[in-house]
Amino acid sequence: MKIFKLVLDFYINSSIHVALSCYALVKMTQHMFHIPYEEPVANFAFFGTVVGYNFVKYDALARSKKNNIRKELKMIILLSIISLVFVAYYFFQLQRITQIIAITFLSVTLLYTLPFFPNRKNARNWAGVKIYIVSLCWVGVTLALPIVNAEIDITADFFLKCIQRFILIFVLILVFEILDLAKDDPHLQTVPQQIGVKKTKILGWVLMVVFYFLELFKSNFDQKQLVVNFVLVVLLSLFLLFASHKKSKYYTSFWVEAVPIFWWLMVVFI
Repeated sequence: MKIFKLVLDFYINSSIHVALSCYALVKMTQHMFHIPYEEPVANFAFFGTVVGYNFVKYDALARSKKNNIRKELKMIILLSIISLVFVAYYFFQLQRITQIIAITFLSVTLLYTLPFFPNRKNARNWAGVKIYIVSLCWVGVTLALPIVNAEIDITADFFLKCIQRFILIFVLILVFEILDLAKDDPHLQTVPQQIGVKKTKILGWVLMVVFYFLELFKSNFDQKQLVVNFVLVVLLSLFLLFASHKKSKYYTSFWVEAVPIFWWLMVVFI
């Protein structure tokens, strides 16, 4: 049991789990827009997420404790370096315009992590901004990149899916913010800090209803997708309902982050 927990913790802490969620959302985009089998962009998103998230989470720790890095962190650094090699490999398999967009989101990640402006904190610590930056980055990587790389025409359906994807990521982050309420710096001005937990949950539920009914405005909506989206909305609404700062870290770090994976698997197997 102890070994299982160590493996699970490494799987989560090394960002493999969140990277699989990102991969699943790219595959969902390819499914929704009928993009043929195209692994480079999905693999680029997967390995890029491992590198990006580990950089955000461990950069300061690795630099401040160079002589006292625990074994798990060393393994995560090694995994990140290997992932960076794969990022470079798949990057050069992307279309030129896709590469430019990818570099743009890389710049946002660096802005999010590193304090570029004098006497200012990094974007991660800007009051009330974090949830919007992260949501936009996920929309860009999981929706814009595969669409542009496949040279799909930008239509109203694309912008509709951008709104839906932004809502989905936004609500997922709301669950994280509720659980982190007790330990988050008050200056971060997260949504629960600004409006309270009860109103945050209501906001999440309202947004999920909007997410669901936006599917009806798609030019050729799929009834099967309506069923899958309904299951997704119910599942995420339940995660919101039971969200509390007293929950275990696995509530969000494993179960909530698995929602996009479950969404994709429903499409594959149903």
